[in-house]
Amino acid sequence: MKEKVVRVISEFNNELKLQGFKAFQIEDDSQDTRTYSRKEFYKICLTTGESKIHYADKTYEQEGTILFFGNPHIPYSWETISSTYVGYTILFSADFFKNSERSESLQQSSFFKIGGTPVLKITAEQRDFLNTIFQKIIVEQESDYVYKDELIRNYMSLIIHESLKMEPAKNYEHNKNASTRLTSVFLELLERQFPIESAQHPLQLRTAQHYAQHLHVHINYLNRAVKEVTGKPTTAHITERIMTEAKALLHHTDWSIAEIAYALGFEYPTYFNHFFKKATGTNPKSFRLDEV
Repeated sequence: MKEKVVRVISEFNNELKLQGFKAFQIEDDSQDTRTYSRKEFYKICLTTGESKIHYADKTYEQEGTILFFGNPHIPYSWETISSTYVGYTILFSADFFKNSERSESLQQSSFFKIGGTPVLKITAEQRDFLNTIFQKIIVEQESDYVYKDELIRNYMSLIIHESLKMEPAKNYEHNKNASTRLTSVFLELLERQFPIESAQHPLQLRTAQHYAQHLHVHINYLNRAVKEVTGKPTTAHITERIMTEAKALLHHTDWSIAEIAYALGFEYPTYFNHFFKKATGTNPKSFRLDEV
């Protein structure tokens, strides 16, 4: 029986990797979602029940119907608490969705970004509408329609845009000037530095100067653009992202403080301790003990 389950899971994963997309109905969380880790695919999940979601350095305790957005670059785990748990899941690769002319909405939405809003509370009326869209996707993936991939991407875009409508419009306003484009590239490059998978492969870009050199712009120009668009200095974005990763590593790994410090690009653990305490008011060791 166990070998059969392993074989089914293996076939499922192979199919998912080959097609870059899979939609299915769920009745419980899988072993993979219960394990805190980075996943291989983006996820959009509509579920009804009581659950606890650990996402990056935050925990969301949810009851009722929610819409969840998972990013493969951000570690998370999902613990089902209620005895009954139903819903739908869509797993997809970035390449699958990039084929859509509207793929920009995936990158611009706050749902998939670190520090964004990965969980939305859904009303009964919204659930009924979204249920229909997920069901159409599941039916369509089994059809012989020549353009079914494009149709599925359109359904996915509809889900994302319906979700965007539930968020304040100011989160998605942006103008297409040079400062905005440079800031967008900087934030994307910053996010690509993570997750830190091994202490043997430390963070390479740690300062605003590093990013300016990598982007081939003057440091003052980068700082001015980022501050103009986001209201925060370049260094603030870098510090916040490193802190988010530091908290996740302290909370979810058994790496030593020295290993985490090195992985995040600090030459000495004392430098990391000072950096962490300045940002949080406590040292890494105390933070780890408080989280246990």
